[in-house]
Amino acid sequence: MSIRTGSNRLVNPMAKEAMDKFKLEVASSLNISNDYQSGYWGNMTSRECGSVGGEMVKKMVEQYENQLANN
Repeated sequence: MSIRTGSNRLVNPMAKEAMDKFKLEVASSLNISNDYQSGYWGNMTSRECGSVGGEMVKKMVEQYENQLANN
């Protein structure tokens, strides 16, 4: 068992609620969020967590690229 060092923090703590909502939206789009509405993700497999995280990153990069292209 490892001890979390807290290195996985949001740059802006005010974004926590929005990021949680985004995570649920992505998980829902991947059809894996049925039991995770409570905010507990401990029963989720590593593969599912990776899928959600990877899709979140893809969407954030896509949004940023679109923002750069429009400027």
